[in-house]
Amino acid sequence: MTHDHDLVLRPTKAQTSAALNPPLGRIGGDLVVETLSGLGATTVFGLPGQHALGLFDALRRSSLRYIGLRVENNAGFAADAYGRITGEAAPLLLSTGPGALTSLAALQEAAAASAPVLAISSQIPTAGLGGGRHGYLHELPDQAASFRGVVKSVHTVRTQSQIPSAIAAAWQSALTAPHGPVWVEIPQDVLLAETQLPEVTAADATPEELVPRPELTAVAAHLLSGAARPAIIAGGGVVRADASGKLRALAERLQAPVVTTFGGKGAFPWEHPLSLQSWLEDRHTTDFLEDADVLLVVGSGLGEMSSNYRTFKPRGRLIQIEADLGKLESNYPALGIHADARLALSALLETVDERRDDPTAPERVRMLLERVRSRIASQELTLEQDVLASIRRALPPRSPSFWDMTILAYWAWSAFDPRHPNTMHSAQGAGGLGYAFPAALGAAAADPTHPVLAVSGDGGALYSIAELATAKQHGFDVTWLIIDDGGYGILREYMTDTFGETTATATTTKTATELARPDYVALAESFGVPGARTTPETLEADLSKALSTPGPSVIVLPAVLRMFAPTHLG
Repeated sequence: MTHDHDLVLRPTKAQTSAALNPPLGRIGGDLVVETLSGLGATTVFGLPGQHALGLFDALRRSSLRYIGLRVENNAGFAADAYGRITGEAAPLLLSTGPGALTSLAALQEAAAASAPVLAISSQIPTAGLGGGRHGYLHELPDQAASFRGVVKSVHTVRTQSQIPSAIAAAWQSALTAPHGPVWVEIPQDVLLAETQLPEVTAADATPEELVPRPELTAVAAHLLSGAARPAIIAGGGVVRADASGKLRALAERLQAPVVTTFGGKGAFPWEHPLSLQSWLEDRHTTDFLEDADVLLVVGSGLGEMSSNYRTFKPRGRLIQIEADLGKLESNYPALGIHADARLALSALLETVDERRDDPTAPERVRMLLERVRSRIASQELTLEQDVLASIRRALPPRSPSFWDMTILAYWAWSAFDPRHPNTMHSAQGAGGLGYAFPAALGAAAADPTHPVLAVSGDGGALYSIAELATAKQHGFDVTWLIIDDGGYGILREYMTDTFGETTATATTTKTATELARPDYVALAESFGVPGARTTPETLEADLSKALSTPGPSVIVLPAVLRMFAPTHLG
């Protein structure tokens, strides 16, 4: 009797001949790029370093497109965005020690946002591995230990024959739900040594499916079918799983209002009669969700921001669908379903009963949004709302936008309509500065058919200003909007609210929140990138012009913006 797993594909004569007569001049680095090509990669990001030169030499003999950035952390952000936009694992090539460690903040964001990044780093020569102090350049006692708490999996190579399998295993890990970053490291001597191994022509790393347990979806369907006031929280897991259509079908069948988390922006149509939009940092929304007798949470761990800073106290039954096992019931007791969002929603659609049209659901949604709008209107924040509206009008509907940790981004989390799934991204997962512009470059590399918008404050912009050179070199169609308020605006607000003043007002020599900054327009132009200064009144026209003009551009808006008042403190 023959089993499927006993079947072995026999090589053709041509394949046998090629394997017995590999091309001359190949090294260990060639096995890396051949494996990546065999897995389907077309683009790699990174930054060269002395230990990693074997990787970069091999790129010369490869069809892979290489996009080099100026700082490893920025290269990681670009790979993160490429992975989010394409759904493919984005290779990130790094060098040992300082180069590798500089990427950590980007990999933390990729982990928090479930972005599939395949980081491949060099290591010190094999003779120096295993601890101890050998005095090699870039040496760390245990480089992989720095990444184990950040990435999904770590894969260490010691010989050339291990390279294809290690990279394939890492690729599979990155793309198995929940997506995330993975780490592969290969010693310098293994990358540089000549290889006699045959060319890697194909690699199989099909991601494993995370299927829901049927007895759990049966219980969930029963609870939802009998609910009088069902509601849904849709998180980033819905977007990553490309499950927006199934979410909408389920919401309409149940007549269940839907709110999206900040990571789940676009998972549900903004103007849909059942859309609560994204006002999670609002007590009116929190009250609405607490009142649900059955609350379905899909692709969210209900963390700090999604729970309105832990003030959310559900009174009804909670159902949580989550691909990350560590997030399942980590904050609230629930009927926990460990599964990919798309597969779990498909199962519910097959079994849940359709509720008759409930005219009260859209009306309750309308009243909730009216209360939110009234609260915001009472705070005299027309400048902030006008700026956000100008951006929305200027940005083409299918163009992606990338937002740094800045006041306007915090507004956008709640108030910006992304128009389509997987088009609005920010660094809200880990919360680091400098994400927007390098991430926008990665998105432009992934899909050159739509212009890309990056939004930063002047503080965050200085983290990634060097990538103007990258944008110019590759001609990426990215417009960078910099809101220049002369400092770390949100920290200025936090300090003033908490301590009554900022560090800067206490003494002129301690300017923690206030920044000396360059002329961003002149600086952009020094890189050969067009720059312009705008006003709130001319922002829409200036942005529209920049976004419709091929190539990179910088728009600077001098403005001091304010946040709307929080509702979780009183």
